[in-house]
Amino acid sequence: MAGGKIFQPSNKIRLTNVSIVRLRKGGKRFEVACYKNKVTEWRTGVEKDIDEVLQIHQVYMNVSKGEVAKTDVLLKCFKTDDVDKVVDEILTKGEQQVSDKERQHQLDNMFRDIATNVVEMCINPNTQQQYTVTMIEKAMSGIHYSVNTNRSAKQQALDVIRQLQEQATIPIARAQMRVRIKVPAKDGKRMKKDIDELISAMEDEEHGEEYEYVCLVDPGKYGEVAELVSRETKGAGEVVILNFMDLKEQDDTPM
Repeated sequence: MAGGKIFQPSNKIRLTNVSIVRLRKGGKRFEVACYKNKVTEWRTGVEKDIDEVLQIHQVYMNVSKGEVAKTDVLLKCFKTDDVDKVVDEILTKGEQQVSDKERQHQLDNMFRDIATNVVEMCINPNTQQQYTVTMIEKAMSGIHYSVNTNRSAKQQALDVIRQLQEQATIPIARAQMRVRIKVPAKDGKRMKKDIDELISAMEDEEHGEEYEYVCLVDPGKYGEVAELVSRETKGAGEVVILNFMDLKEQDDTPM
């Protein structure tokens, strides 16, 4: 070894401090080297730039040994040598390799993120106040909610709200949105009944060249209201979100 240098074969690339995603296919194991915490963001659609997920744009047979998958192996097992397509399949279908401690840390963080989303979306309908994150976490534990790290916190928060309502664990409802609806006068009277059926409460209304309504809408109904106004006015009307109902946080007292 001239000059005391050690040369590694060209298909050996060593990486450290990585999160590995592994997929078995065609009787072989394939891996990609990712930045920690980026795999979940990729799978839930939060992160869309693959270069922010991968430490190096390469497919491995073994990341820890730096063994890169050869083109003929990719062709045989994936029916393509397009690295982007192979990487996408591994990230989508593969299993992320994490230690028990890392996995528990991920689960704990996601659990709290879900609870935080629930707090931001909901109120106690009896008091018209928000719950605290701690109270929602206790309620989630009470229904034995199981976190899925491959789904976003917001998606799972909607699941939690539904389950809490179904099991009547705590009184909970989506916080109401305050919106302003404007429609041409020729459409206003005709649409009033349909609007009333979709909203929770009418706070104010004015009639003139335009019909203007300020009302409360359940977030789940907002899309229907917007679609109704657009359809019936042929795009001449508008729905503007003003804010959510003024909310106060509940004291962190036992439920």
